[in-house]
Amino acid sequence: MNGPKLVAEVSSNHHRDRERCLRFVDVAAECGCQAIKFQQFRVRELFHETALQYNPALREREAWELPEEFNAEIAARAHARGIEFASTPFYWRAIDVLAPLVDFFKLASYQILWLDFLAEVAARGRPVVLSTGMATLDEVAEAVDAIVAAGCDDLTLLHCVSTYPTPVAQANLRAIGTLREAFGRPAGWSDHTVDVETVVRAVKKHGAELVEFHFDLDGKGAEFSGRHCWLPAGVRALQAALADAAPPPPAHPSDGDGRKVPRAGEADERLWRSDPSDGRRPLREKRRELRAGGAR
Repeated sequence: MNGPKLVAEVSSNHHRDRERCLRFVDVAAECGCQAIKFQQFRVRELFHETALQYNPALREREAWELPEEFNAEIAARAHARGIEFASTPFYWRAIDVLAPLVDFFKLASYQILWLDFLAEVAARGRPVVLSTGMATLDEVAEAVDAIVAAGCDDLTLLHCVSTYPTPVAQANLRAIGTLREAFGRPAGWSDHTVDVETVVRAVKKHGAELVEFHFDLDGKGAEFSGRHCWLPAGVRALQAALADAAPPPPAHPSDGDGRKVPRAGEADERLWRSDPSDGRRPLREKRRELRAGGAR
């Protein structure tokens, strides 16, 4: 395959509508993507009861949950359209639901400390793509060790910045090379900038082998207002820019310093990662803060 693997992340833009899910597959294929990705979560298993109590708006995300029974039809449609199907499991049963269907598992930045879960996913014999937003290089190393020890040797690491949207100047694309050199694994970019020039630079200057981006059909998805989702026209413009033979400029604000450390905008998000004790968000430190009255 020429160029990077492009993965369209539907996230929570599907409206729990089966036909809309299938339309996502069709449009992603028409836009030249090589894979479509969904998320499998349940709000009451994703967030600790403390978070749900002190931030009741989180409960509204139950309307974003993808019905488990949709996955087989989505996977079949993806394969019929010649693209791969992937998903991120966020609870234990989801691993069993997805394992027979996915071409690869995606693991989210928010899960990177939950090593037992990462290992269970890795043991299912599928390739794994791991996002590393908010993480230090040591945290990435522990996750990589857990995944490889569980039997997965087909592992791709994605640099990303967990702010939504990510300012171009905070993209720190040099960290793609940092991950590749540190772990000897394919490395890529999970985009939240929605900026063609930044993504092209991730590929042409920093060697991203896989690019994931949040995708919406029409600007009506649940997450589109967050300003981190691409529309089909933007994906087509990205494809055209990637096909352009012009070399990237020698320097760009997105390059960054290459250090794999949390960026300024990720400080609070780090506390909203899954706690290794129970897999629920946020970390125990943040739960104590919420109980003390510091609701987010």
